[in-house]
Amino acid sequence: MEVVKAFGLWVLSILILGVVPLLVAAPYLVYKVAAFGQSAVLPEALKSDKMLIFYSVIGIIPAHLLTLYLAYLVVTEGGRRPFWKTIRWEWPQVATPMIVTLLSILTAIVLYGVAFGVTSLYGGEKTDLDMLIESSMYTRVATAFIAFATAPLVEEVIYRGVIYSAVEKVMGMGFAVTVVSLLFAGVHVFQYRSNIAVIVVITLLSITLTVARAVTGKLIPSFIIHLIFNGVQSVLIVIGPILEKHVGK
Repeated sequence: MEVVKAFGLWVLSILILGVVPLLVAAPYLVYKVAAFGQSAVLPEALKSDKMLIFYSVIGIIPAHLLTLYLAYLVVTEGGRRPFWKTIRWEWPQVATPMIVTLLSILTAIVLYGVAFGVTSLYGGEKTDLDMLIESSMYTRVATAFIAFATAPLVEEVIYRGVIYSAVEKVMGMGFAVTVVSLLFAGVHVFQYRSNIAVIVVITLLSITLTVARAVTGKLIPSFIIHLIFNGVQSVLIVIGPILEKHVGK
């Protein structure tokens, strides 16, 4: 039953991520129609509409918050069980929190180094994320904020907190690692479909995060690795134009 609930929550999280940003952007679309007519909302016009892209990105924040709330309801059974303890949001007992933190940070940095090497070596086409952050500076900053502030928490709670715990109880560690790694990487494939190197990187990240959850038996190490990995990426997203301008001189 827990597995069914876990996968039901996963499906809902994907639907929420698809619907809520559209709802957030809807008032802007209404304004566009009222001010400029139907031609303003034609597909060709919407693709290059910087404000629409920005509102769609901002809409991810309430989507993440709603997903986190639904995860709370599912895990606690409506408040009858402790949330954080149930998803194993704890420090591993084999080492001190300081050592676990340092090892997690080191893992994230090494992983990002490998990711940089893979993407630099194989290159590839621009992804949806690249085109997103290139649309405007405010969208770039909003994307970086979400990647660091909400995505690691929500994704770790859903994938390695709820789904991993449920699958491991029924099918064991090996099967749980495989399923969760594939699920997490799989939902990112469409976003990065134009670049096989980035897909390889996100798959490597997924496996690393899930193995860390399995080996330690706790969720905090995976969260720290995810947070640092995304944090490095967020910083580079924001300062990207500055670096490009400096290198171009």
